[in-house]
Amino acid sequence: MKTNFNLRTVNVTRYISPLREGGSLPALAEADDDFKYVLKFRGAGHGVKALIAELIGGEIARALGMKMPELVFANLDEAFGRTEADEEIQDLLQGSQGMNLALHFLSGAINFDPVVTVVDPVLASQIVWLDAYITNVDRTFRNTNMLIWHKELWLIDHGASLYFHHSWTNWEKHAQSPFALIKDHVLLPQATVLSETDSAFKQLLTPEVLEGIVNLIPEDWLQWEEVEDTAAELRNVYLQFLLTRLNHSEIFIKEAQNAREKLI
Repeated sequence: MKTNFNLRTVNVTRYISPLREGGSLPALAEADDDFKYVLKFRGAGHGVKALIAELIGGEIARALGMKMPELVFANLDEAFGRTEADEEIQDLLQGSQGMNLALHFLSGAINFDPVVTVVDPVLASQIVWLDAYITNVDRTFRNTNMLIWHKELWLIDHGASLYFHHSWTNWEKHAQSPFALIKDHVLLPQATVLSETDSAFKQLLTPEVLEGIVNLIPEDWLQWEEVEDTAAELRNVYLQFLLTRLNHSEIFIKEAQNAREKLI
């Protein structure tokens, strides 16, 4: 298990098209490494907090061995977007100068359809465990946020995770919440080995791994006007939230198991 986490940084060179299915207007873009990316903007609705959730959720998924497109830091030059005709997009680009986050674009991938594809109980349990842990509200039948690429299941879009940070009060209580919204998870019916998954994943997510992931958060994503905490203090709250939630995982595992029993 790696503890030395690092993300590449690319410079965005071309805005290709908006991805209108995303509430925060993500875009397909090209970078100076000649790869295409799904670009998430710091100037969008939930700002840097959505990027932090995307970063932490995605890298925890990767640390647990799940398939996640590569995440990169994506730098947006101040001159970028001045020629964009759409005013809404131009405002978004101008408000997102500096460091953003992007996922490697999986060309040819198709949206996961639970009616068409049956997911193995082990993998289903792993994904349900992940989403209960990071309090991801956005992996439902309506919006699965999973792709099939080369006949394998890939996870995308964790920006709605860690929603405690939108109020930033009483994080200790949030860390020990049962996460009742797991009842809407698209893979909950197949998640038959949650207890076994819990035991395995608690071994993988060591304090060193979680600290390495949290330390990836760029300093300027932790300059929040609404709080007096320093960047280091904010970063530490994320780490303590993740550690506390892991140490009390039986709370959200029991909630998921009870919700599953009601479904079947």
